[in-house]
Amino acid sequence: MGDRAAFVLAGGQSTRMGVDKAFVQLEGCTLLAHALALAKNVTSDVRIVGSPQKFAAFGEVVEDEFPQHGPLAGIHAALRASSSELNLMLAVDMPFVEVPFLEYLFQEAARHESVMVTIPIAAGAWQTLCAVYRKPFADLAEQALRQGKNKIDPLFCDIEMRIVDEHELTQQNVSPEMFRNLNTLEELKQASKH
Repeated sequence: MGDRAAFVLAGGQSTRMGVDKAFVQLEGCTLLAHALALAKNVTSDVRIVGSPQKFAAFGEVVEDEFPQHGPLAGIHAALRASSSELNLMLAVDMPFVEVPFLEYLFQEAARHESVMVTIPIAAGAWQTLCAVYRKPFADLAEQALRQGKNKIDPLFCDIEMRIVDEHELTQQNVSPEMFRNLNTLEELKQASKH
């Protein structure tokens, strides 16, 4: 499991569910606990990106250098804190992702050394918060954040990427449903029925 780390992005400010999303319960377990357990299946170096006040009790926490700048700031903070070349970013609200797929992402990232990001596309969208980033991506992220640009996708124009497309996902027995994230109580209710 060598040169790899995983970061659970828990920093979102969303409280649409009545509590911080990281602490929402699904099948008797918080989304945070679920994401941490998932990440620990693929590497022993697992940290949480978010507020130390909120999350220090649950593991090592990395804080954003650019607070309130969304997921790109979280990815940037994670990569700056990491000593590993390959870094999985995993959103706290993606409870359906499976370990074999994360393992596959890491393997593909390791195999393609010139690639900066190894990322799935599902349902026509980049799954930026279930992807493996190489450490140097932090420089691109920082440039963008310093310019007040918070979107991740535009940074993909200028870099080499390993895209895991829908066809490949199917070959890996991965349903696009795996990347579904939980944003509302309604979605949580649906998920609890599965």
